[in-house]
Amino acid sequence: MISVIIPTFNRAKFVVDAVRSVIDQKDVPEHLEIIVVDDGSTDNTLEALAALPGKFGYIRREHSGVSAARNLGISLSSGEWIAFLDSDDLWLPGKLGAQMKFFSNHPGALLCQTGEIWIRNGRRLNARKYHEKPQGYCFPLLLERCLVSPSAVVVHRRLFDMAGLFDESLPACEDYDLWLRIGCRFPIGLVEKPFVIKRGGHPDQLSATIANLDKYRIEAIVKLLRTTPLGADQRTSAEKMLEKKRRIYSGGCRKRGNIIEAQRVDALVREAFPHPG
Repeated sequence: MISVIIPTFNRAKFVVDAVRSVIDQKDVPEHLEIIVVDDGSTDNTLEALAALPGKFGYIRREHSGVSAARNLGISLSSGEWIAFLDSDDLWLPGKLGAQMKFFSNHPGALLCQTGEIWIRNGRRLNARKYHEKPQGYCFPLLLERCLVSPSAVVVHRRLFDMAGLFDESLPACEDYDLWLRIGCRFPIGLVEKPFVIKRGGHPDQLSATIANLDKYRIEAIVKLLRTTPLGADQRTSAEKMLEKKRRIYSGGCRKRGNIIEAQRVDALVREAFPHPG
């Protein structure tokens, strides 16, 4: 069974299209389970979903953030394989079929993502070279920026037992944090063909509402260094990236006069390891 978890919050006009794009995955031989986790929406999400054909699960909870919604979906799911779809994104036909074929051809793989098409305000964007999806053992690349998309992955549920769930204390970069914990131990599979449409530009996106995501990437790397066994080369890479992000973020805070935040981040990094770089 494949379980598809769709977290949503006040996106009735988007989530219907998202669920429909999963229902339309016709070439999946396994049983497909769809779980929509409504993170306390106050719009007409429930009424909009009720008009859809087909069976899918729906659960509504008090607003607690996307990580809590995804984690609840994981706990309720039955599938050996778990996929996620953000409610403002879409899957193209054949997405799950291509990934299950990848797993069939790579029996040891536990995670696979696909390529993406980025749409912002109705216009297609060309991804920069540094946004190219990695594959294999690519931990150093994952440290630089988030190169794994929740909407693009299928994950064996055993990975969550070994690496943990989404960190509900992080208001952003929760996916970056999880992929670091996974990517330091396991290879990332890739189907290069773009099967995901990421629709951006709307004002409620986290990337639009949070000014500097490196603040949370710093916290994720600090936690990784403190709690996750890393190889010597991995630890060196993580420490160097942490110092790089600290220098840029702390310097920006000081330029804007936010000395308290700069001092907080500097102290956080010093506590993680006394001699950075």
